[in-house]
Amino acid sequence: MEFLPHNNKAVDGQHEREAQFLATDRDVIVIGGGDTGSDCIGTSNRHGAKSVTNFELMPKPAEGRTEEHPWPYWPFKLKTSSSHEEGSHREWSILTKEFVGDKNGKLVGLKTVEVQWKKIPGERPQLIEKEGSEKQWPCDLALLALGFTGPEKSLPEQFGLTFDARGNIKGENNYQTQKASIFTAGDCRRGQSLIVWAISEGREAAHQVDTFLMGKSTLPQKNMAGDLMAV
Repeated sequence: MEFLPHNNKAVDGQHEREAQFLATDRDVIVIGGGDTGSDCIGTSNRHGAKSVTNFELMPKPAEGRTEEHPWPYWPFKLKTSSSHEEGSHREWSILTKEFVGDKNGKLVGLKTVEVQWKKIPGERPQLIEKEGSEKQWPCDLALLALGFTGPEKSLPEQFGLTFDARGNIKGENNYQTQKASIFTAGDCRRGQSLIVWAISEGREAAHQVDTFLMGKSTLPQKNMAGDLMAV
């Protein structure tokens, strides 16, 4: 995303703000309800946006832990940040279908549809669009802060790879799929997580790929780093 880095550098005095990255007097729609989306909301408010609307594809979470997410699993609770409290309209279970432009190609609106998630035992929930729920929203600045709902399946399916119950690509402890020459790591293997996990899994997978190709590897692993720290 260009919006937040540009603003951060402007605040730091590295350059002047450019008009295309300003939310001042604009109808802003932030697509994505995570931390990045929250940062976009706060920044837009500080710029003096005309309106700030936040779209989230997933249903509105409960305010407390539910039976579906018992301890010690992560509690998917409603999160309201200080940026939300500064001012924004939040929409849940909504899917953006089209970016609408004027005759000059300038963004003037977004077309959306309401959605619901159909639970299927043993499979990933299916996204169902609600008939008659189409709507067009005024928008002349759209900020994409989309989250992650699972790896794209078209390419893995072409290679004959399989998925677990959460929709992630199945991988063994050595990050190898059922296809010996194909490995998986990070969000594709363990699901949405933090960047530190992506770095860790990438390094571990690199070690396993090197071992597969060369018979052995000198690339570092987590247990190797632990041994060095112990020494």
